[in-house]
Amino acid sequence: MQIRFIEAPTPTHEELEKGRLLFAGETTFLKGVVAMDGLPDADRIEVCFAGRSNVGKSSLINALTGRKGLARASNTPGRTQEINFFTAGDIYVVDLPGYGFANAPVAVVEKWQRLLKQYLSGRPTLRRVFVLIDARHGAKAVDEEIMTLLDRSAVTFQVVMTKVDKLRGDALETSLQKTREALAKHPAAHPEVILSSSEKGEGIETLRAIIAGIA
Repeated sequence: MQIRFIEAPTPTHEELEKGRLLFAGETTFLKGVVAMDGLPDADRIEVCFAGRSNVGKSSLINALTGRKGLARASNTPGRTQEINFFTAGDIYVVDLPGYGFANAPVAVVEKWQRLLKQYLSGRPTLRRVFVLIDARHGAKAVDEEIMTLLDRSAVTFQVVMTKVDKLRGDALETSLQKTREALAKHPAAHPEVILSSSEKGEGIETLRAIIAGIA
């Protein structure tokens, strides 16, 4: 049976309230990790955000938590070179290094790409990976590589299309359809795609509700 990939529906009032409450308290930066032995204890559920360099992970986390500047955002691709852990309620929210092109020495890029893959394939409390895809560009080969890794690791991932405010009408629908086609090849993919804009606040409440449901 073929999985049908759809846009995430609007959460119920109760689900929205749970999401609001989860992020209504203080969200704090816990630590940045550069090696697997530096990871915090796996003592709580965690969700993480992955995506190509400059796709908008940090901006999305800031919008999600309502804390401008909590996660470091930069116009320079590859600035995030650590696995950054944040505490929100009783869960970890994790910002992963951007993959793909990065403005850093090759040896540094290779080191943090290895760390990213080790984390994704070996973290027992990781419940969902949110894979961010720029709506203007769609899924690239490097995104498919991460999705395949998650398939092999049996880690559920859900696509968040970012910067949807930059596209409208037919252009957005075309981008969404291409994303659906890419996801159809990956058994670990969650069937609901989240459309978001950190700048406009689109999809943020839905994302909060989804995370609260996982927690």
